[in-house]
Amino acid sequence: MQSPIPKQFLKLDGKPVLLHSIEAFVQFDPNINVILVLPADQFDMWEKIVHEHNFTIPVQITAGGDTRFQSVSNGLSLIQDDEALVGIHDAVRPLVSQKTIAGAFKSAEFYGSGIPAIPLSDSIRQIESAQSVAVDRSKYCLIQTPQCFQLSLLRKGYAQEYKYTFTDDASVVEASGTAIHLVDGNVDNFKLTTRVDLIVAEAMLKEKVGDLSGGTHS
Repeated sequence: MQSPIPKQFLKLDGKPVLLHSIEAFVQFDPNINVILVLPADQFDMWEKIVHEHNFTIPVQITAGGDTRFQSVSNGLSLIQDDEALVGIHDAVRPLVSQKTIAGAFKSAEFYGSGIPAIPLSDSIRQIESAQSVAVDRSKYCLIQTPQCFQLSLLRKGYAQEYKYTFTDDASVVEASGTAIHLVDGNVDNFKLTTRVDLIVAEAMLKEKVGDLSGGTHS
């Protein structure tokens, strides 16, 4: 992002990205329990944001670790209900749709897991040494969050020793012997990584607000 401010705290349509992400889940279920995993040195920044934006949604906060694996483990340790359904979401995916959230949780309820995915739109090639070969993009998809699971399956997955191949929660749970179920994601649910992503997300958010208010667009 080329910014001294962590990207989850950058402003998007007037408020930090992270608040948009949390509000999407509270809109889905007002009774949802939100656990926020942050580096310990960002706790003060979070408290400042809560005060500045009069943010009243209850949030449990815990410190992250050196890896995503450890950070998720720390978050899971705060969950008391053994029968819980848990959705793990990237803070910098603020445009997740209600349909995607609902589909992921419903799949987790019935099948144990629900992982949002979208088809590839670009051609892809596989690198082999100094060569590259074309591959059938219809056999691949892009994975998003929230990645939703029955808590018992998450606990089983995160009881394993960490491996570098654990790039997301689905890979962790799959490695413990559990099949993964995919659901439809939404194209707008991209991960904010660059300044361009932030500009695009801002435009999308403003258009969405305009549509809801009955505004017109040229």
